[in-house]
This record gives sequence, C-alpha cells and structure tokens, in this order.
Amino acid sequence: MVMNMKNHTSTRDEIIYLLKRNKRMTVTKMAKSLGITEMAVRRHLNTLERDHVIETTLVRQAMGRPIHFYHLTASGDEQFPRNYSGLTVEFLKDIEEVSGTHTVDELFKRRENRLQDKYKDRMNALTDFEQKINELANIQNEAGYMVDWKKGEEPGTYVLTEYNCPIAMVANEYQQACSCELSLFKRMLHTDDVERKTCMAKGGDYCCYMIKEKESASEV
Repeated sequence: MVMNMKNHTSTRDEIIYLLKRNKRMTVTKMAKSLGITEMAVRRHLNTLERDHVIETTLVRQAMGRPIHFYHLTASGDEQFPRNYSGLTVEFLKDIEEVSGTHTVDELFKRRENRLQDKYKDRMNALTDFEQKINELANIQNEAGYMVDWKKGEEPGTYVLTEYNCPIAMVANEYQQACSCELSLFKRMLHTDDVERKTCMAKGGDYCCYMIKEKESASEV
C-alpha cells in the first residue's frame, strides 16, 4: 500500500519521512511504499548517503544473502522540527517566576562564561586582531549564526554581521541573551569597543556589530 505523502513534495523528502516513521527499511520496502522502482529508490539513496542524511547497516541472515537496512543519521534526524527554544523559554519563565529575574540573569552569565572558557584557547592563540575577528566569525558560524565580516571604513575597525540567530525565540523574550553575546565578543576580542548597530531580537533583519581594535599603550 502506498503511504499518503501529500505533504512531502519530493521523493527525497518521502524517503526521509518513511525512515523517520519506520526507523529502518530495505530498498524493497521503500519502493513498495512509494510506488516506484527499486532502481529509482537506490538513485535517491545514493544521494542521501553522499549528503550524510542516511546510512546503511548490513544485517546477516541465517540463510541467504545479507540484507541492507537504511536509517537516518543524526544529521538526517535533525531535519525534522524541534522545539528546543520553545522549551527553553518555558523553563526560563518558570525559573523567573520561582526564583526571580536575578536567577535568569545568572544563568545567562554562566552561559557566557562557559562559552568564553570553551573558545579562549582558540582566540588567545592568535595575536593579530584581524585573525581574531575571522576566528570569532568561524566560531559563530559553527554555532549556526551565518556570519560574515569586512573591514570598516576607519583603520582598525571591522563590521561583523550575523544573518541567523539560532536562539532567536529565547532572545525575543530575554534581552539578556543579546547583552551577554555583546559582552562575550568584548571578552574574546579583548576590546570594549564593540557596538551592536542592529539586532534581530529588536526587529532588525540581521545583527550587525561595529568592532574597533583596542589601542595599544603607545597609541594612547
């Protein structure tokens, strides 16, 4: 029987949906469920394997040839909706109600300190400020912020732009998330001259930071 896949517009999506529901399947069962040939299924599976969305496990039988079972990787499973941010906001609201705003402030500060400790070796290994800007962008990109940066108009200044905010739902409710990010950037770059020009949590299309290298003692 062909499953109802009307909400899934491509065969690739249908295969991912099948594996999510059934956990693991053979090519034969997928072809039967989708109403297409096994050759067509294998063509899509090859692409999904290449993209690390699925992987295969070889199961040996007491008799006959081993059977290949396909299942989603962790990356493939992450393509389905999650509501981590919504759950986080709910927890923060409960904590605020039970223990007060100061406890929520402390939680965000702890997160800032944890991130500082996590990345300080990568940042401190660099001596050139422009390299530090680039490494900060790399760190934020690894966290899903979609960052790019460029030199500013004045010497020693830089513009860092984030086009995505993985914690947008939290930041919309708690501005502490934004203020702690600003503080984290200052600590990681060893300069107090970091200014946020636009903020997604305040209605901006992106978050944009103007950053200036700290003047050395000889320049002061």
